Amino acid sequence: MNERHRGSRTDRGAENGSDDEAAVSRFIERFAAQLVAAGMARMPARVFAALLSSEQGALGSAELGAQLRVSPAAVSGAVRYLTQVNLVSREREPGSRRERYRVQEDQWYSALLERDAMLRSWQATMREGVDHFGPDSPQGRRIRDTLDFFQFLETELASMMARWASRREQRLGG
Repeated sequence: MNERHRGSRTDRGAENGSDDEAAVSRFIERFAAQLVAAGMARMPARVFAALLSSEQGALGSAELGAQLRVSPAAVSGAVRYLTQVNLVSREREPGSRRERYRVQEDQWYSALLERDAMLRSWQATMREGVDHFGPDSPQGRRIRDTLDFFQFLETELASMMARWASRREQRLGG
């Protein structure tokens, strides 16, 4: 066998299938740990990493449960969270009552768009806080600083998202 192809997915024997599974598992757990460090709950992070690393970008509940060695209830709770934050969507398997969970197309872009709406909401609350406490009070100054930061983020995020959309379109040949 050619050295370059040794261990490739198509040339591996059954005994090496576990090597691939172990590598996938390591990726899932490593990326999930990074997501947890960034503030995501552990089970949604693991489910998201598993979906992201799946060949089709979609898996059923039983497949996720088996791969992650968790209960259907754990998968269900994780998927519920991931759909709420627009990282995953649910779809029916054709001809079946079973659902599959799919990583959203350009999921990070969608998630950041949701954050943009949240920033605008937070800004409204910060304005109310500045009005209530007064711009010269210690609280008002802290809240105004937070408002200024959120306004900065909103402006930069809009510009960054436009640049990403253009870059992605060029990369995809559209």
